[in-house]
Amino acid sequence: MKYFLIVIFFASQTSFAQKITKEEKKIIDNLKKSINFLADDKLEGRRTGTAGEKLAYEFIQKEFKKAGLETFTTNKSYIQDFTITGGKEIGNENYLVLGDIMYSLEKEDFPFAFSGAAKDIDLKKIKNDIAKIDLATILKENENNPHFNLNDKIYNLSKNSQAEKKQAVIFFNSSNIIEKLTFDARDNAEQLLIPVIYLTKNIAEKLGDVSSSATLNVLIKEKKKTGHNVIGYINNNATNTIIIGAHYDHLGYGEDHNSLYTGATPMIHNGADDNASGTAALLEMAKFFKKSTYKKYNFLFISFSGEELGLFGSKYFTDNAGLELKTVNYMINMDMVGRLNDSTHGITIGGYGTSPTWGKILKKDDTYFKINFDSSGSGPSDHTSFYKKDIPVLFFFTGSHKDYHKPTDDADKINYTGELQIIKYIQNIIAQTNNMDKISFTKTREVSMGKSSFKVSLGVMPDYTFSGSGVLVDGVSENRPAQKAGIKVGDILVQLGEHKFNDVQTYMDALNKFNKGENTNVKVKRGKEELLLPVTF
Repeated sequence: MKYFLIVIFFASQTSFAQKITKEEKKIIDNLKKSINFLADDKLEGRRTGTAGEKLAYEFIQKEFKKAGLETFTTNKSYIQDFTITGGKEIGNENYLVLGDIMYSLEKEDFPFAFSGAAKDIDLKKIKNDIAKIDLATILKENENNPHFNLNDKIYNLSKNSQAEKKQAVIFFNSSNIIEKLTFDARDNAEQLLIPVIYLTKNIAEKLGDVSSSATLNVLIKEKKKTGHNVIGYINNNATNTIIIGAHYDHLGYGEDHNSLYTGATPMIHNGADDNASGTAALLEMAKFFKKSTYKKYNFLFISFSGEELGLFGSKYFTDNAGLELKTVNYMINMDMVGRLNDSTHGITIGGYGTSPTWGKILKKDDTYFKINFDSSGSGPSDHTSFYKKDIPVLFFFTGSHKDYHKPTDDADKINYTGELQIIKYIQNIIAQTNNMDKISFTKTREVSMGKSSFKVSLGVMPDYTFSGSGVLVDGVSENRPAQKAGIKVGDILVQLGEHKFNDVQTYMDALNKFNKGENTNVKVKRGKEELLLPVTF
């Protein structure tokens, strides 16, 4: 998830002795054991919905049980299942029958992701209402045009054909200009009502003018997978609860296009720092607080999945928590806490502004850490889901590095002693709040969405779990361009100036076309309305 938004903060508080005690040595050994297991090749990168994710959540579940944590879900399980809908896929029901021969529409011949369904359509009967579009001329005309986007052109031609009451669209390429078209599972363009397919030159010639028998079947499905949060509970019979979390999922082989690896050979992304480190810390925190005398609050320990795909697990939990969210005192999130620099001891603490209490107990000057505070409650990790529910949060992060979202993020690069000190620091925070009443919540500025190199920001927070076309606005920052333009929570952004987009990534690409002070229009969908709002960056 942090691929979409790396905002590097750095953090501070009480001092720690350099001498490692016997008990601390045991914690370090446990961290090594957990991270080495979670970041092992056999888990194949812990991608949500895979066998590797299952090995990971079974390990975490076992550790929760060994620590004496209770189950929390209504079915008395440590596991909370949730469904992720994202992307499209071609089912087995996609084929073209010419005479007695069936041609599968799956690889070289395929339906587009925005295609409407077709159930045994007799192409001969509708041959006068088929748009057959040869891409040869279009490709020739734009051969030297660096701004030409063939996929956009195909979508617009298909949309126009639908408006002209065509019942099907068939694209082909009769020229020798090579343009490799494939099914794009990430294409979130608005679904059309008519089937749209691409045929290779050979099959297109066999189809001809559809004078003989020809049947078309097309069905595009939403791609769904099941993720699994792991939840352990310490019930102190208290009124309020402290939540400590860390995501355990990672990128697999980079199949979801969120890797920064540029090599041609698929590689396992073990994610030792991101976020086996946070998960291992979570397990040690669970053991500590189960044995501790801190009883003023209950504790929930949550290991989230689906974070790398868009905070799916934490968003699902906060929408289906099984407890009154107003009884949550605060949430602490640990994401990438394994690469503390031995020279600078720099850490980030985000969420500093989400409660006035944090300013009273977290101090800038620290004898061990060089701390950089960030006030915002939102950011590129699971604490954002809790902040959106008006819950105070803290986000711990030891900084980005050259192995981030690459296959080289391995266990041998973890600073285990540094991670121990972060665990102790967080334990100290919780110890201090154990003597306090439930802390109050404060809204903060929103982090600009996008990479830190972005020149401008609208000031919106996207709903990363939205699977429709465009960007669903989940939050609007005060006194920022979006609010001034009249954009509201629930709006769906679809275009900035002349730049159309259909998901968060293409939105960020469009955003980067603008400079501070420029004026443009933003097109939004609000219910059944489509609005064009003037905006100044």
